[in-house]
Amino acid sequence: MAREMEKLGGGGGGVPSEDDDDDEEMEVKEEEEEDDDDGGGGDDLDDDAVAMKRGMAIARADEAAAAAVRVYGGRYFEAAPPRAAAAAEEGEVVVVGGMGGVGGGGRRSRGREEKERTKLRERHRRAITARILAGLRRHGNYNLRVRADINEVIAALAREAGWVVLPDGTTFPSSSSSSHSHSHSHSHSHSQAARLAGAGEGAPPATAPPLRGVSPAGASFRTLDYRTGRLRGVFTPSPSPSPSPSSSSFLPRCVPIRSPADDLLLSGDNKQQGMDARGRALVPDREYVGTPCIPVYVMLPLGVINMKCEMADPEGLVKYLEELKSINVDGVMVDCWWGIVEAHSPGKYNWDGYKELFRIVSEMKLKLQAVMSFHECGGNVGDDVTIPLPSWVIEIGNSNQDIYFTDREGRRNTECLSWGIDKERVLKGRTALEVYFDYMRSFRVEFNQFFENGVISDVEIGLGPCGELRYPSYPAKNGWRYPGIGEFQCYDKYLMRSLRKAAEARGHTFWATGPDNAGTYTSQPHETEFFSDGGSYDSYYGRFFLGWYSQVLVDHADRVLSLAKLAFEGSQIAAKISGVHWWYKTASHAAELTAGFYNPCNRDGYAAIAAVLKKHGVALNFTCVELRTLDHNMDYPDAMADPEGLVWQVVNAAWDAGILVASENALPCYDRDGYNKILENAKPLDDPDGRHLIAFTYLRLSPTLLERQNFLEFERFVKQMHGEAVLDILV
Repeated sequence: MAREMEKLGGGGGGVPSEDDDDDEEMEVKEEEEEDDDDGGGGDDLDDDAVAMKRGMAIARADEAAAAAVRVYGGRYFEAAPPRAAAAAEEGEVVVVGGMGGVGGGGRRSRGREEKERTKLRERHRRAITARILAGLRRHGNYNLRVRADINEVIAALAREAGWVVLPDGTTFPSSSSSSHSHSHSHSHSHSQAARLAGAGEGAPPATAPPLRGVSPAGASFRTLDYRTGRLRGVFTPSPSPSPSPSSSSFLPRCVPIRSPADDLLLSGDNKQQGMDARGRALVPDREYVGTPCIPVYVMLPLGVINMKCEMADPEGLVKYLEELKSINVDGVMVDCWWGIVEAHSPGKYNWDGYKELFRIVSEMKLKLQAVMSFHECGGNVGDDVTIPLPSWVIEIGNSNQDIYFTDREGRRNTECLSWGIDKERVLKGRTALEVYFDYMRSFRVEFNQFFENGVISDVEIGLGPCGELRYPSYPAKNGWRYPGIGEFQCYDKYLMRSLRKAAEARGHTFWATGPDNAGTYTSQPHETEFFSDGGSYDSYYGRFFLGWYSQVLVDHADRVLSLAKLAFEGSQIAAKISGVHWWYKTASHAAELTAGFYNPCNRDGYAAIAAVLKKHGVALNFTCVELRTLDHNMDYPDAMADPEGLVWQVVNAAWDAGILVASENALPCYDRDGYNKILENAKPLDDPDGRHLIAFTYLRLSPTLLERQNFLEFERFVKQMHGEAVLDILV
């Protein structure tokens, strides 16, 4: 009996193990894959091949029937049971089994029905894999073949996360990751690995190196244009970049960091599975110790100075500033409103409230970013006060409404002055450019001491609505709702005169009008003839109009910044560009076109702007650096937005032009995920030149920011921006 049991347990012809079952199942799947590759039914095989295959199957069946020992129903047989023999006669390979066999159970019969079920399961698995591959190729730009298997998917994701995957499947972290992982303690690695794996039975061993983030960041982000199949701004970093001597101190390392804020983001079963409240996998934070220090500024409340040019709440502001100073915030940003300082008569400036504010900021040993705000406040997202344009400008506008931007229906936008009057003497004998220059020169003279002692670190020049270089193409007060494409704003008489001159110079006077098929504020691209795929935006007329429309924007920036350079000679000046990220995944980029950024899928619309900034030595301040494309698409699946792709394009256009880049968040941000995204953009991991932002400005100081948990997260973010070690404190 012992000898028979030994034969059953490990000898040839004994009871097969579970591994044998798995091998046989894999063999069946491979045969099915071969069948599918040959057309799915084997009809293309010649008769000899069919006969050979059938003969091999019958031979395997005979061998199974002639086995010396078999287990069936818990009893020993000298030959296969009748059911197996009958099946063998039909040419099938049948594995027999029973209850009570050695090794935890016998083998079960694999008849025709089981084989059909296996085929259905395999087809279902392939369908899921095909959809995953299609999504990765379409939206993630992964270079995967059509019939790629799950191993290739895993390998692609691992390589993007910084791991090295050899052709034979051997996988190990890159040199920078592996060298850093050895510096961490055994217990810390184990706790982090257990958290990522859900602390289950399958948790990786304590010696496993920490995982690296897989979210594309900075230069590693890639975008696929919707429907066009054209790659935009593709940059594929090497799996294991070698830091250059100039950037070796900059390249950050991956380290597992866990703070109590993580617990607030976790709830219920998600916490057990290593996911946050939105169902996203938790990934270890990068370590920023030793990376370049990026100054962090905080925008002051919009109404910190009232309409009388007095500080609204100086005592309360001092308390706020003390809180910011306690966590080593570098400075604050303040809007210097044209509608407050030059409110009542042209050339009469009242800076009293700002003098008091600047004195307080200086005494707190904080820096100042001053914004020349030539626009009104109110009506936009986040505006909690109303500050109109100067009253004397409004009086002029009552009699000459063409000083404002105008849409096709004739609706005026009083948020800022039209660029068509830059050189028109319609403002009490002055042009708009002269008004802007006089205001900036007055500011420079009035606050000379703060420039001299370095309190004012830079001056941002307002170039349009919200202080941004763009047309007011999506005003909520005119009916726009996200994610509408907006409307062209060129129908005041001054801009229409400019368009007519451009059409005459081109020799096509009938082009001297805006498009009549571009939809309305809330339209979507595919609903219009102008912006739809293959639409007239790319026709001869469309290219002419969009070229003129965007050139007006570039020329306005050129003129105003040349005067700003004169007014603030020797000081750092900056210009802000808005992040119009919705409809970025479509071919036309409709929302960007109406805003003045000629950036369809076949053209770079930001290179010309970067060239103008380079010409005047102006830094670029860009928004929406906290937004993640995946999260945004979950909230607004129909917007075809890609904030990460837009940030990548604009920031790299600026860096390629050799200009400095700063940034700010577009929406209020209090969570770690948003801060981590800002850090990724501020200090790109894969940038071969070690480039990074020169400053970041947080939107905006409020009681919500100062709430305990929010403020602790913000303090943590400030430390990481400064390149300091982060010590999570229990709350």
